[in-house]
Amino acid sequence: QVRLVESGGGSAQAGGALRLSCEAVSIYILNIMCIGWFRQTPGKEREGVATIDRRGATDYADSVKGRFTISRDNANNSIYLDMTGLQPQDTNVYFCAGHSSTSVACGVKSIRTPNYRGQGTQVTVSS
Repeated sequence: QVRLVESGGGSAQAGGALRLSCEAVSIYILNIMCIGWFRQTPGKEREGVATIDRRGATDYADSVKGRFTISRDNANNSIYLDMTGLQPQDTNVYFCAGHSSTSVACGVKSIRTPNYRGQGTQVTVSS
């Protein structure tokens, strides 16, 4: 069973930075067709944030472009989300997620309906 284990997150002031990490357990990360992050709070719409595919191509939500960077470390079987220029509207629960579909493009739309996801990590940005 694929497990994605997140770490990082926490609290920051507006304009600050945080890093989220996600380790793939029981699967080699390059075997995941599409991996990335979505964010969601209960009762609100899920938003795809950033993705990276097996070739290293990335996609970002318009709301985070230029501020967030997704990267992958194959040796550590992990991906990271470096978040800079944080804004209060970035406050949310962030989930590492992945899917193995080859029939849909890897991107912030497809990551909203993943095959597997982590437990979520809270990010809180205060003004």
